[in-house]
This record gives sequence, C-alpha cells and structure tokens, in this order.
Amino acid sequence: MKNQKLNKIQKKAVEDVCNPVLIFAGAGSGKTRVLTHKIVHLIEKGLFKPEEILAVTFTNKAAEEMSKRVQSLLKQKNVSLNIGTFHSICSRLLRQEIHRLGFSKDFVIYDVQDQTALIRVVMDELNIARSYVDPKSVRNKISFYKNKLMDFEEAKRSARTVLDKTICDIFKKYQSSLKKNNALDFDDLLLFPLVLFEEFPDVLKKYQEKWKYILVDEYQDTNRPQFLFISSIATAHNQICVVGDDDQSIYGWRGADIRNILDFEKTFPGCEIYKLEQNYRSTQQILNAASAVVKNNEDRALKELKAMNGAGDRLGLLETNDEMEEADALISVLEKEIKMNKRTFSDFAVLYRTNAQSRALEDSLRQNGIPYKIIGGIRFYERKEVKDLLAYLQLLVNKQDTISLRRVINFPPRGIGLKTVDKCVQEAKKCKKELFDVLGDPSKMNIRGKQAEELKTFYEIMSKYNDLLDKLNAGELVRTLVDETGMLKHYKKQDTLEDQERINNINEVLNSVDEFMTRSPNAMLTDFLEEVSLLTGIDNWNDQENRVTLMTVHSAKGLEFPVVFLTGMEDGLFPLYNALQDKQELEEERRLFYVGLTRAKQNVFLLYANNRRRAGAEQFYGLVSRFIGEIPEDHLENINFSSALTRKVIGSKRGYSKMEVKRTVTVFDDFRVGDLVKHAIFGVGKIMALSGSGENQRVGVVFKDGLKKKLIVKFAKLKKVS
Repeated sequence: MKNQKLNKIQKKAVEDVCNPVLIFAGAGSGKTRVLTHKIVHLIEKGLFKPEEILAVTFTNKAAEEMSKRVQSLLKQKNVSLNIGTFHSICSRLLRQEIHRLGFSKDFVIYDVQDQTALIRVVMDELNIARSYVDPKSVRNKISFYKNKLMDFEEAKRSARTVLDKTICDIFKKYQSSLKKNNALDFDDLLLFPLVLFEEFPDVLKKYQEKWKYILVDEYQDTNRPQFLFISSIATAHNQICVVGDDDQSIYGWRGADIRNILDFEKTFPGCEIYKLEQNYRSTQQILNAASAVVKNNEDRALKELKAMNGAGDRLGLLETNDEMEEADALISVLEKEIKMNKRTFSDFAVLYRTNAQSRALEDSLRQNGIPYKIIGGIRFYERKEVKDLLAYLQLLVNKQDTISLRRVINFPPRGIGLKTVDKCVQEAKKCKKELFDVLGDPSKMNIRGKQAEELKTFYEIMSKYNDLLDKLNAGELVRTLVDETGMLKHYKKQDTLEDQERINNINEVLNSVDEFMTRSPNAMLTDFLEEVSLLTGIDNWNDQENRVTLMTVHSAKGLEFPVVFLTGMEDGLFPLYNALQDKQELEEERRLFYVGLTRAKQNVFLLYANNRRRAGAEQFYGLVSRFIGEIPEDHLENINFSSALTRKVIGSKRGYSKMEVKRTVTVFDDFRVGDLVKHAIFGVGKIMALSGSGENQRVGVVFKDGLKKKLIVKFAKLKKVS
C-alpha cells in the first residue's frame, strides 16, 4: 500500500481532529499508514507542534518504522517526535521524575533473568526452599499482581492459600530489594508513572501540558496500567486517537484487557468511530476463512474485510500421521511452491502455538538443507557471555546493583567463591553499607591471601571506570573495561569453537555500543543499557535474509509473508487444552488463529497430526482443531500426503530425497466434518475430524458430555442424525 493514496475512510479518520477517535483497523488495512498520515496532518496544519504529539506503539521496530515514515512524509530529518513503546516512553519519564520516589535517575532495568536471580536471593534470605515454590512461578505471580495494580498488602489480603501468602511475603521483600538495588522491573516501568501522577499532581499536569495529542497503536493489547497512563494524560485535552483490532487481542495471558478498546466510548464520550475494512495484504479466500472463524466469538465489534488483492487460492489442509510426517509434508509443499511459483525461502513463515513444536520442524529443515531462522529463541542479549558483559556495565553505572555484582564478581574466574560473597553480604548488613562498598577492605571481613587481592583488584577496577563514566566516550570506556577484566583472554584460552562464538558475541556488543554512540553522540552508557533492556525478539528480525522464518503465532503479530504454514492444528494444542474449558480463553485462542491466518498474503497451509508425541515418550492422540471445522468447506482444499510407508520418493540434485505431494480434493465415503452421528454406547456426537477411506476410514467425534473418541467407521456402526 506504499504508493497508494488514502482511501475514503482512512482520509476521514486522518482529518478528524475535533473529537476523540477510535479506529477499528482490520488486519492489513493500513493502520500504520493512517497513524503516520495523522501525525503529519496535525503538524502540517499547524494544529500541534511535533513535540506536543505522543505516539505509542508496542515494539521498537514499529516505533522506528513510524518515525521514518513521518520524517519521510514531512521531508524533514531530526524532527522532535515523541514516538516509542509504552516501556520506553515511561522509562524516559522516570529518568526525569523518579527521584521523587527515592530512586536515582541511573536506575537499571532488570530483565526476566535478573528478576529471577533477585527472587532466588530473596527466598534464600527468607529461608524459603526452591523445592516449595519455583522462583519463576513467583516472578510470574508478582507480575500478575502488578498488572492488576495490587501491592503486596492487597495481594496478601486476597490470598487464599498458604503458598499464595508466602509468595506475597517474597513480593514484599523483592520490591524493597529492587529499591535497594536502584532497579526496576518491566512492570514497574508502567506502574511508577501512575504512582507519580497520583502522589504528585504537578507531575501529571506537566505531562498533560507537554503531550497535547495522544496516538496509540495496537490499543486492543493495552493492559490496565497502560490504559490508566494514557487516559490520565489524554483526559485533560480529550485529544486522542487509538487504533486497534479487537479480533487481534491476543495478550490476555499477560494482562491485556480487550474491554479497553470495546469500552473506549465510555472512557471518551462523543468519540468518532471509523472502521478500516479494505485489506491490502491478503486474498479474499484467506479473509473469508479468518472471518468465518472469528465470528464465533461473542465479544467483538462487527466488521467485514474486503480484499484488494483478488480471490486467491483455497487454504491447503494436510492430514499427517505424526509430528515428523507433518514436518516432511511441510518441506514437500515448500519445495513445490519454490519450484512452481518461483518463491524464495524468505517467502515462507512456519507458525506454531508453542515453542516446543519447533524441534521436529528444525530437524527436517536441517536434514533437507533448507536455511531457516527462529524468532523467539534465546535472544542475543540473553546469551551468557553477553549478559556477563552487560552486568559489568550495569554495575558500572549503578554500584547498588547487587544482582549484577553477584554475577560478575567471579567472572572471569578469580577464586572468589560463594562463601566469600556471603561474608561480604554480612559485612554490608552489619555496617549498613552497600555491598560494593565493603569489597575494598577485605581484611575487615577476615578475608586474606589471593581472595583478598582479587576482591580489592575487582573493587579498584570498577571504581576506576565508574569515575571515568563522564570523561570517556562510552565505546572507548567499554572496550577498555573488557580488556582490563580479561573477558576476551578467558575465552581465547579455552580455544574451542563455542568460545570463539562467545568472543564474536562480545565483539558484537562492543560494535553495538559504537553504533549507538554514532547515532546518539550525546548519549550516556545508561541510555545504551536502557535501549538494550527494552529490545524484544522481533526487533532483531531481518526480513532481508533469505531464510524460512519459524516462530510462535504470538511472535508473528504485525508481520506478513507470502506463504504461511500453521502447524499443530489439533484440539488441545491449538486451541490449547486449558482453553477448551474456558469461554474467554477459547475466544482468545480463536483470535490468535485469526492473527495467524491474516499474516499470509497469498497462501495458507494448515497441518495437523493424528498422533503427536508429548512429554517425551507419551503419545498424544488428537482431533483436528475445532477452528478448522469452523472454516467453510469451500475455502479448504485437502492435500493428500502419502504415509511414510507409501510416499513416493524422487531424486534430488542436492543429494537428499523428497516426497511428492499431490494436490487433490479428497472425498470421504459417507461422513463429513460437522455431521451429527449416534453411537450405541456414547450417544450423539459431532464429527470433528476425518481420515482414511473405505475400510480404513476413521472419525474423530466429540460427544455431548465432552467425551472425545477416535473410531474406525467399519466397527463403530455410527448412524447419521438428521
């Protein structure tokens, strides 16, 4: 849609500046285009200065794209734009205001690893065994409380079990430990501005006057704290435009509230509502299939998407025996698409519900020599050697950060064991000093010999570079620190391929610091650390690489590909088993499936397995996903993939074998998906899956009491119920 003008509805939404505006933007309807044009309209018409406009997105990649488009349309560079994610906007605000809450502006942001490490320390101090409660579970529970705007006292009042009360005790100490470390977690970044707004009305007034027009992208994904942040600022002027699609609300599990978009009119009375229903991404076949599924949700706004790219092909449906055959079938279809339709590897996205599904897919891709990349695996900045270097830098800017201190005090190995660290912790408590400050005098803690020397050397190095923070360029400072600590020397000594990779990763961090300083010459090391801490997996995605992309459906949000494979389409996997018992969760799973389908521009292939290995050796027998049953038959084309014993193998120039795939419409004997049938024992049920033919025909039936059975037709003696 880059070279097209705004359509009629888009133009109206852009030019409406008299009222609060809600834009329901269906998948592929050009919402980013509308947002960027609206920002430009506000500036060019002289309605608002660039610095008076706040635009909020959910990923750094989206913020960067929006900023580039606005500057391009304005034909100006270095326009003072406030465009960023909720976390980055709030972080910037807190750097200015957090001193009012007893923190220093040099606070560090703890990622998931850091949070878990701190919770382990807290649990040890409270003598709570990790066998009793997992630190990761505690972290998730604390995050849940924070998203619900509950402090530890309120959480404890609501606790019903001894375990929940214990978690609340950990929560209390965890929060005080964060403050002691001058650290915030991701949830705090959103919560603390609200605390400031409530306790210091002048702070709220300041930002109401600063940001006079608010735009929010992906509004359906906002949680309670994000909603309150936006509404607190926007209600002063009532100048707000939000864009979203309730059918793409897929983050309820992390606190997103679909009611924020559905109840927007209640929050901002008199708002104008626009529906963007022209789709510039997908074919009509894909849109019709996606709409047919999501229409089964009750909690949604009505909309009808119309494709601008023609009718297109039906969605391919592949039944396979197990996850290995599913992967083989996928490869075969992929190779056929490359051969017949001149596609490249980067045209394909393979989506799955859970990360665990990627293993069989990866194995098959590797065996067939097909290049691929995984989005959402271990991120670059989460790798051990990278985290070690970042911990040094975090300690450098914030000597109160005990989690980073514990991480690097014996890396590279200095002979400083846990007992020595415990002695330092006890001394700090006794003297009421920071842990870092006691390291310079080991004799006070009865630490002698080599350990004492190493402690003192570590203390002196970190103190020296802390003093140099304002005197040296960040790039120069980090390179010198790496050299003096001996990180690279340590890995060079090991001399393995893995260690060479670690050396490369450390050098890559050094390069990223240099690049950051080139982009922002006046920035501080704190700014670099903040940028790194707020990166998401998708921010590193490069669509120029000629590789097949593998990712969860959640990770695919906001992306598009010519061809999309949706794998693991079985009840219990997609939708997840737990969602089958809960209406709201099932509706969110359905929205997630809708998101998966609408990532595709031209073709969708749906794959399911009759048998799938779960939890090691356990075999799971599944029924085809109910979502496939919700797609009208005339939008589906069954692709017959031969079984492992009978598939036709043909030669390949690349030295591997591949399976021939025949595209045919499979006709089953007497039964169809959706038929009501009666069984002599189990009663009336609905056919959800079909496989095989003749004497080997099998049906998957869900009976009225929820009982699921896979039956061989010739033995089951099923009767159709009209």
